[in-house]
Amino acid sequence: MKMRQLIQDGLWHNNVVFAQLLALCPTLAVTTSGTNGLGMGLATTAVLTVSNIIIALIRDFVSPAVRIPVFVVVIATLVTLVDLSLNAWLHDLYKVLGLFIALIVVNCAILGRAEAFASKSPVVDAAIDGLFMGLGFTFALTVIGLVRELFGSGTLFAQASLLLGPGFSFLETTLAKDFNGALMMILPPGGFFALGVLLAAKRVLEARLAARRAAAAGADLSPEGV
Repeated sequence: MKMRQLIQDGLWHNNVVFAQLLALCPTLAVTTSGTNGLGMGLATTAVLTVSNIIIALIRDFVSPAVRIPVFVVVIATLVTLVDLSLNAWLHDLYKVLGLFIALIVVNCAILGRAEAFASKSPVVDAAIDGLFMGLGFTFALTVIGLVRELFGSGTLFAQASLLLGPGFSFLETTLAKDFNGALMMILPPGGFFALGVLLAAKRVLEARLAARRAAAAGADLSPEGV
């Protein structure tokens, strides 16, 4: 049950972007395409998961007075490894995301999970929390990127082969060859617009699901249901 709650919180109920509204700098800056959003999300997921595991392992050996500097050193080390790995093996994608990969160090979502959860939890729980918080973040960035790319360029997953390899070039879709696109959607204001629309859609969906559950509970408590 606890594992299920961790998964649901990470992916939906406590989603880093759609519920906590954290990490908005990379969210608005790199989501000019679905591929960029997916790449940034996966890099952040790797750092978040491994940092949660390491911090859960050392939590009993770190004094409360120095815990934050230690957490930052752990996160910065992992970000450096991810940064160098992308530069070495995915250089074309690195040229797009390079600046923002380094900024994962100051991503408040990662330090927040380290302080609020990993430093107080067993290793397995911390690993699950980091993994699904990261996947929820990846989901949010990819969806926002796809919306902006669709209306800004008329394509989906452009240059996906840079991230996933030539075998995934089938994901690169051009929906309208003569579509000039709405420039605003691939500029920073388009990020705010797409995020606002998706947040509103999430709230409407949650309200409808809550109303449906309330109606079902009321039916069960009616004299006929009893």
